[in-house]
Amino acid sequence: MNFNHAKDRIIHLWGDSIGQGVVFNQDRHRYCLTPKRCARILQEDGVPLESHAKMGATINDGYADFVAARTNPGDVAVVEFGGNDCDLDWQAVSDHPQILHDARTPLPEFAEMLRLFISGIRARSMEPVVVLPPPLHSMRYFHWVCRGRNEEAVLAYLGDVERIGRWHDSYVSVIRDTAESTGCRLLDMHTPFLRARDFTSLICQDGIHPNAEGQELMARIALQEMAAG
Repeated sequence: MNFNHAKDRIIHLWGDSIGQGVVFNQDRHRYCLTPKRCARILQEDGVPLESHAKMGATINDGYADFVAARTNPGDVAVVEFGGNDCDLDWQAVSDHPQILHDARTPLPEFAEMLRLFISGIRARSMEPVVVLPPPLHSMRYFHWVCRGRNEEAVLAYLGDVERIGRWHDSYVSVIRDTAESTGCRLLDMHTPFLRARDFTSLICQDGIHPNAEGQELMARIALQEMAAG
C-alpha cells in the first residue's frame, strides 16, 4: 500500500481496546479512554480515520463488524487483533491447572480468520493493513490475571511467568507470517516498543494495554509509516 496517499482515503480500523485507546487509570481504578490515544492523535493530524475498535473484541468480532460495515472501494482497512484472541480463561486455569486450556481464539482459527479478513477486504477493492500489536509485560500481566485467584495454581500451569509473553508472541508470529505470505502491508507496533529505552514505562499496570505514552508512540509509528509510503 502506498501509505503516503492514505490521507486521501478513509482509513477504517477494526481492532480491540488497544486500537480503541483504552488505558487503565490507576487513580480511578478502572479502564477509560485516554485523550492522548493513537486514533485521536491521527484524526487531529488530519488522517480520515474511522475507528470500529471495541474493548474485548476478538478477530471474529471484528470480522463480523467488517461484514456489516459500509465501506467504499479504495478505502483502507486496518486490522489490529491478537490480545484478546490469545487470552485464556484464567479462572478455569486457576481452578484446574492440571488440564490444557486453549485460547479464546485458538491459534489455527486465528490464522484462518486473519486470512479470511484480508481476502474479504480485497474483495471490496480496499487495501488491507495488518497491525503487529505491542508486546505485553509478562510479570505485570501475570499478577493482573491472578487477582482473586490461586496464583500458585496459575504458575504451576504456566511453568514460568514468561510463558505468557511467549504465548502472545506466537500470535504475533502468525500475524507477521500471514502478512508476508499474503503480500499484505504490515504496521509494526511491536518492534519499536521492544526497542524503547524503558519499555515498562509505556505499558499499563495490567501489563497489556499501552498507556498514554505508549499510545503516543503508536501514533508516531503510524504517522512515520504513512510518510514513508
